[in-house]
Amino acid sequence: MNKRTISNELFSIDQTLYSAVKQIDILGVVTPVNYLQEKTIFFENGFKNTPNFVYANTQFSLLDKKRELFNLPIENLKNEDLYRLYFDVIQSYVDKLDQYRHLGTDKFLYDSMRYFGEPSDKDIKNAEFILHISNAELEAKQELLGADRIVDYFEHFADAHNLTYKIVICDDMVANALVSGDLIKVNKKANVTMRQLKALAHHELGVHLVTSLNAQNQPLKVLSLGSPVNTTAQEGLAILCEYHSGFMELMRLKNLALRVKAVKSLIEDRNFKITFSMLLEEYSLTQENAFNLTARVYRGGGYTKDFVYLRGFQQILTAYKTQKDFKNLLCGKVSLDHLSLVSRLVNKGYLVPPKFISPAIKRPSNVDPVIKFVAESIK
Repeated sequence: MNKRTISNELFSIDQTLYSAVKQIDILGVVTPVNYLQEKTIFFENGFKNTPNFVYANTQFSLLDKKRELFNLPIENLKNEDLYRLYFDVIQSYVDKLDQYRHLGTDKFLYDSMRYFGEPSDKDIKNAEFILHISNAELEAKQELLGADRIVDYFEHFADAHNLTYKIVICDDMVANALVSGDLIKVNKKANVTMRQLKALAHHELGVHLVTSLNAQNQPLKVLSLGSPVNTTAQEGLAILCEYHSGFMELMRLKNLALRVKAVKSLIEDRNFKITFSMLLEEYSLTQENAFNLTARVYRGGGYTKDFVYLRGFQQILTAYKTQKDFKNLLCGKVSLDHLSLVSRLVNKGYLVPPKFISPAIKRPSNVDPVIKFVAESIK
């Protein structure tokens, strides 16, 4: 299949849109700049205070940015799929800009719920099903690997699969690791077992880096920006690759279930200490893990993103079995809702098939029978 010649007008719209929003990164700005300090104060005060997280300032005018997006002449795009894709991406970024406006305030929660939604009754039932399963995994102590070992393993993984990347160690992160474009960030405080590290590599590099590189390989930049709420599909893909790598543990699924419960508590209780105490007392998390998970969902003023990991896994596991064009989800930051649309644009030559395929999708490993039973029981 040959690439379709991109018209000057389509190229101009694509480039202008990319330039306008490439710096919009909610995940980046929602990370507190004083996370470690507030964590120390919280523990030293016996869990009595609510952390007072502070965030980096926005360096652009939200009104001017919205005006720039709405002025893009997408009505001139004659292909219906192209028009729908650019219309949806523009609207998605307008919604993201609203989150910037209320960052660090109570109103941020409503913006987050409007963008990501909130846990449904089905999400809660799936989470509770997982949390009620007895953890029969061996409790034997395993060596914990720090940031330097994580970097070494990530470099080996990326090189083995011909993935281009840059990698840095950061001391202001909530997650153990994350990928932004082709930049891999590793938490200076991260500690994981070797099995967890292997699963993490398939998650971050096998999906998030792979889809970033595939997006960069597209003739249009729009898939680097991503379909609306592509987080659900992208995180679902990342969890699927943990699953198919053979390194997923039951405790990982339980952690995803706890995220659903934590987001539910965020929405209903709106009290950091109540959510922290729930995780500590009802689910026996360590103080460290309870704080980290509570901070994840309360950052920004209330960030509901974390509940979509479990939902995304269920949706992607189903799509993996039923969608013939499933691999086109790797073309860039593609949502399940836009899979058929993206596939049509690939077939018409506006986009190209994914250059890189996630290793766990290319060559799935055997899955532990217990993990397989639990995963296929999620509805």
